Amino acid sequence: MYIFDGAMGTMLQAAGLEEGYCPELFNIEKPEVVKNIHLQYLQHGSDVITTNTFGACGLKLEDYDLQDRVKEINIAAVKVAKEAIAECKPGARVAASMGPTGRFLQPLGNMSFDSIYDTYREQAEALIEGGADFIIIETIIDIQEMRAALLASLDAREAMGKTKEDVQIICQFSFSEDGRTITGTPPEVATTIVEAMGADIVGINCSLGPEQIKPLIEKIAGVTNLPIICQPNAGMPQLINKKTVFPLTAEEMGPLMLPIVDAGATYVGGCCGTTPAHIKYIAENIATHTPKERTHIEPKTIITSRTKFLELGHHVKPLIIGERINPTGRKVLAQELRDGSFIRVKRDALDQVEAGADILDVNMGVAGMDQTPLMEKAIFELSMLVETPLSIDTLDPAAMEVALKNYPGRALINSVNGEEESITHVMPLAKRYGAALLCLPLSSGDLPERAEDRVALAENIVNRAYEYGLQKHDLLLDPLVLTLASGEDSARQTLRTLQLYKEKFGFPTVMGLSNISFGMPQRPYLNGQFLTMALASGLTTPIMNPLNYPAKKAFVSSCTLLGWDPGSAEFIKEYGYEDEASAPGNTAPKGPEKKSFDSNDPLANIRACVEQGEKEAIIDLVKKALAEGIDPLDITKKGLSEAMNVVGDKFGSGKLFLPQVMLAAETMQSAFNTIKEIIPASESLDKGTVVVATVKGDIHDLGKNIVAALLENNGYKIVDLGKDVDPEEIVQAIKDNKAALVGICSLMTTTMPQIDNTIAVIRAAGLKTKVMVGGAVVSQDYADQAGADIYAKDGIAAVNQANDFFETLK
Repeated sequence: MYIFDGAMGTMLQAAGLEEGYCPELFNIEKPEVVKNIHLQYLQHGSDVITTNTFGACGLKLEDYDLQDRVKEINIAAVKVAKEAIAECKPGARVAASMGPTGRFLQPLGNMSFDSIYDTYREQAEALIEGGADFIIIETIIDIQEMRAALLASLDAREAMGKTKEDVQIICQFSFSEDGRTITGTPPEVATTIVEAMGADIVGINCSLGPEQIKPLIEKIAGVTNLPIICQPNAGMPQLINKKTVFPLTAEEMGPLMLPIVDAGATYVGGCCGTTPAHIKYIAENIATHTPKERTHIEPKTIITSRTKFLELGHHVKPLIIGERINPTGRKVLAQELRDGSFIRVKRDALDQVEAGADILDVNMGVAGMDQTPLMEKAIFELSMLVETPLSIDTLDPAAMEVALKNYPGRALINSVNGEEESITHVMPLAKRYGAALLCLPLSSGDLPERAEDRVALAENIVNRAYEYGLQKHDLLLDPLVLTLASGEDSARQTLRTLQLYKEKFGFPTVMGLSNISFGMPQRPYLNGQFLTMALASGLTTPIMNPLNYPAKKAFVSSCTLLGWDPGSAEFIKEYGYEDEASAPGNTAPKGPEKKSFDSNDPLANIRACVEQGEKEAIIDLVKKALAEGIDPLDITKKGLSEAMNVVGDKFGSGKLFLPQVMLAAETMQSAFNTIKEIIPASESLDKGTVVVATVKGDIHDLGKNIVAALLENNGYKIVDLGKDVDPEEIVQAIKDNKAALVGICSLMTTTMPQIDNTIAVIRAAGLKTKVMVGGAVVSQDYADQAGADIYAKDGIAAVNQANDFFETLK
């Protein structure tokens, strides 16, 4: 058991850190202050102290025009920490902090993966050069930012000639009260992704108190054997006499850390609101406590999206990989992709998910076109649109890497074969980006016809994968499906291969179902019969068209017969209403009503388009509605706004997450832009002006940027003043723009009082502008005490509140 330290920022403020001064610059200009803080934590029980480098990457130091001093500041920080250890507690270790950049990566924001990677790589190399024992990537709320930071840290460690034994890399996420990051990632998904990429320690810090974090630590411990770290706040913040107070005293917090230790945490400390006294009581309580023995987790084959966790294998229900997102043999789709349209790609995704696809195969192989930009665009669009994990289907190494880099989850690669070129291109990418890998028993020369030959070739591929550092639970096997036309024994050999795979390897198995019937009549019938036999022989994950009724019915029937459908519930749900005498052939029966763009009601089409994030398709729908004489005001209110209300309700109930909300908002903005192009003077689109800003002293603007984007996409003119904004500047902006509403926020507890001050300055100026407040640490009680008119807990709430307010003005 190792004890980390507590908060740094509040300790610096107590030691004289002034508003607007870069905290990390203390490492150079006032090192004795930082050293004294380290000494206090060491004296009170810390075994590991964290450097004062939370905001010391180039992108954050730009706020102070210090981006050219990244190396100097970070090395100085490690030096100060080491001096404190040498003086007070030899043998203690240094954890080098890397905090969030405050930017969102594409497609949620405008930062590329490579730019975020570069800023973390620069910082990590400096921290490792300085002699850090750990790199601790902390308070991260977006899985893509964590992936970039982790990859940068791993590469920096290798470039600096260090190993895991020299420098361990910690990934610490920050979760909201709903148990997910702000972009919707739950602990088990986050853990699976970073472990597959090579994290050494995983855990949680900030946002929540010990009691709220304990169940999240249990979820992490349920999917990994990695060491776990936990650094909660001293309870949930409260506003008392206009000051932010963390309610847990040192004496109270100490015992509350014991259930977290029992849940599996090996490294514990504190975050916001914790002091050396808190660390003292945590250390004392843990010293006399015998933790419960942690349950060993048997590794499983897992793939994920940003929000969804899927296990594949012989001990879980078979899953469907939808095959439709593939232009091969689909001239219309291929032409749309040539034209730069992804409408059909997205519709195919939604249709397949609704029809029961658990994973979506993504192939962008259009003859004569560079797959790389097509694949990047497809990954951006689909990762925003659906929760379903993706399978990356390409032979092009560049397209494969851009997909894996930009996919916010653990993808499946489809596939690698036994040829040396394939192995040397694909396996390093699978290892680097933490992907699962499908192995196909093909090599140069003839196709292996006998099952035993396929198994031997698969074994060679698997052994090569081990050489690249991949493990058993990273691998899946394809039995190689040859068409019946290739020989009367082809189906039997494929089934025999599945049986041998299960006996010899036990890995999940994947195969393209429709290959068996190529060139044959009655393909749906053959596919369905073959699928039933394959599932009984050991197939776990068929690649198929879930919209093909006979194949889907064969899948559901087989799962029921093989015992994967308790009480035959799924079979009855899907087919219990069918009349056997009139069961359809290749046409699916009528089921639940599905949202589509084929309604006779143009506004219903527009609503469906917004809800499904079809930002390209909505342009034609809006043009058509206007051509039919529908008033732009009706399009706005009865189409766009009603759809966003539905999206907001689903977001509030946890059915949608921020990426889908942002996509719906972008779709709405496309509609507004279309109306403005056709009817430039349309008053219905002039919803009002909103000034937004992060308060003085707070240099975090991620939440503010989300709110601004959502408001703008909902038709408001946004005057974005940025971060660390003086109250007087806000007042002037309100006057200059005649804004009826101003939104101000604070992410840090230490700057929350600036909300009160800003509101006071606005009121003193005699402005009647309504003030809306929000931010990670802001509550309804705080808003009321600060004198705010409106409180918005998140971006959707901000939009709804703005809509209600401006409606009253009319």
